[in-house]
Amino acid sequence: MSMPAADVVVPERVRALADGARLEPVWRNGIGGLTFRTDDGRFIKWGPHDAETSMAAEAERLAWAGRWLRVPRVLAGGTDPTHEWLVTEALDGESAVSARWLDDPATAVRAVGEGLRALHERLPVDGCPWSWRVPDRIAAAGERGIRVPDRLRDHPPVDRLVVCHGDACCPNTLIGDDGRWSGHVDLGALGVGDRWADIAVAAMSTAWNYGPGWEGALVAAYGVAPDEERIAYYRDLWNAT
Repeated sequence: MSMPAADVVVPERVRALADGARLEPVWRNGIGGLTFRTDDGRFIKWGPHDAETSMAAEAERLAWAGRWLRVPRVLAGGTDPTHEWLVTEALDGESAVSARWLDDPATAVRAVGEGLRALHERLPVDGCPWSWRVPDRIAAAGERGIRVPDRLRDHPPVDRLVVCHGDACCPNTLIGDDGRWSGHVDLGALGVGDRWADIAVAAMSTAWNYGPGWEGALVAAYGVAPDEERIAYYRDLWNAT
């Protein structure tokens, strides 16, 4: 994923959803999806249909998680034969990979780790209607034509079942002016799984965003001792699927 160029072409659907508000492009994902911020306190996500997660699925998860956690409130959503879109209310704070926090990785990494722990503590496993357990992830990958190596089908025993974010990379934590986490975004894969499935990915993403050497700080901020076996396994599973 990357920040889009300033001269990105705004899709007609996005212009219609903006309804006269000024648009600022803030994100482009790996399949060409775009996210825009409006000057009236909204975010508009637009992109091609995604075989892995849909914006409709994300809207359902945001509505569910919002009962216990600070996540964007869904304002509108829709789909056509080729694309889908989601409009949400903006939350306070900036992405953990905004320019401000890239210049202060110690604060950002701590906020991401603490925010992930809060997500796991607050969302109730009982009653969560979605799964992010290993067998379900492998089955979903197979439906998309991805062959997962046999060695990954034998996963470590579950340490603790939580409701996982499902894409706990650093950009998906928001940080307030006080340097603490202020919310979570991009919950399209949210579901029940071992907490290390999230911790491993969050720690791995620190290297992409802040450079080497921050993995241990994130695990410490989460509040657990490193579990190298589970970290290695869930990183490999993430990369394979």
